[in-house]
Amino acid sequence: MAGTLNKVMLIGHTGDDVKMMYFEGGGSIGRFPLATNEDYVNKSTGERVSNTEWHNIVVRNKAAEICEKYLKKGDKVYIEGRLKTRKWQDAEGKDRYSTEIQCIDFTFLSPKSENQNAHNGGLIQQPEVQSNQNMAAAVNSDSSNVSSVKRPDVVSDHNIEEDDLPF
Repeated sequence: MAGTLNKVMLIGHTGDDVKMMYFEGGGSIGRFPLATNEDYVNKSTGERVSNTEWHNIVVRNKAAEICEKYLKKGDKVYIEGRLKTRKWQDAEGKDRYSTEIQCIDFTFLSPKSENQNAHNGGLIQQPEVQSNQNMAAAVNSDSSNVSSVKRPDVVSDHNIEEDDLPF
């Protein structure tokens, strides 16, 4: 095989709100932790075991701003990206390493109504009006960061005719 592949696909829950950093040239970086869970039954003891793995997610520019606006702690999200390990020095001058997921694509999986109720203490507010196409267009205007943004909670059945139903 001549090529290589560095690809990560995760579905998990955000561990915190997106933390943003802005730069002079207009660029920005958003960071947030993502938790994935593994559940299984220990065959020897019969106990149910749950392991949580934490991932550091990094998203850039327009995609970071969209994540900051729409993602809150506890939201479920699909992340697609690549692994990146960076070297840095701590306060004592010791070399440290961090492995991060550089986000290329993402999909919000928590329904909007569920997000609003959870983040507003159960109070229902008027939802913001912004279509998937507007969100995708905003992200695609900076196509080096994210190829698409999808909201699975928007369902349209206006193309289904009654004659096409199987019953």
